[in-house]
Amino acid sequence: MPVTRALIIANVVVFALQAVWGDRMVQWFALWPLGRHEMPELHAIVTFHWWQLATSAFLHAGLLHIALNMWALYLFGHDVERTLGSGRYVALYCAAVLSASLVQLTVVSVTAEAPVFPTVGASGGVFGLLLAFGVLFPRRVLMLIFPPIPLPAWLFVVLYGLIELANGVLGTNAGVAHFAHLGGMLGAWLVLRRWRIRETYDG
Repeated sequence: MPVTRALIIANVVVFALQAVWGDRMVQWFALWPLGRHEMPELHAIVTFHWWQLATSAFLHAGLLHIALNMWALYLFGHDVERTLGSGRYVALYCAAVLSASLVQLTVVSVTAEAPVFPTVGASGGVFGLLLAFGVLFPRRVLMLIFPPIPLPAWLFVVLYGLIELANGVLGTNAGVAHFAHLGGMLGAWLVLRRWRIRETYDG
């Protein structure tokens, strides 16, 4: 699928650029909380800029991080793009990314304590695709990794969403942007609701 392929290529290219420019890309293009924050390791003052709502979705915190996100992007994006068409697929992915960033920005700006950390990764968009997959193909069977239990897609999505909510509220798995994941799911759900798309395409 052309858009899914283009997104994966774009993420890989940006990851390669991170290897060259490193912290400077994080300084300018990661999602930072509102306000001005001194980052001694960067020898700089960092702050939120509007473009970070989108650019943060193309940065990653390591090889495993990008590998997992790109694998999930391909896994769920392929069928969602094929079903919705490239135009609507782009709109849904962008809505998920922006919603994820806005939710995460709100949460971290309200709760941030020194030291602050940036948010990076395509997982907001990926969780939006996961939600869309569950809506479009609710009876498709997905396999949990740990433990290896087969679940229908709709139940997989619901359980994953509840786990993310619990982890976000309880503050477990520190360093994971749980509210960005939930925000991505919210953005995709709103777009699908706007389009009145339900489980029409199950198969």
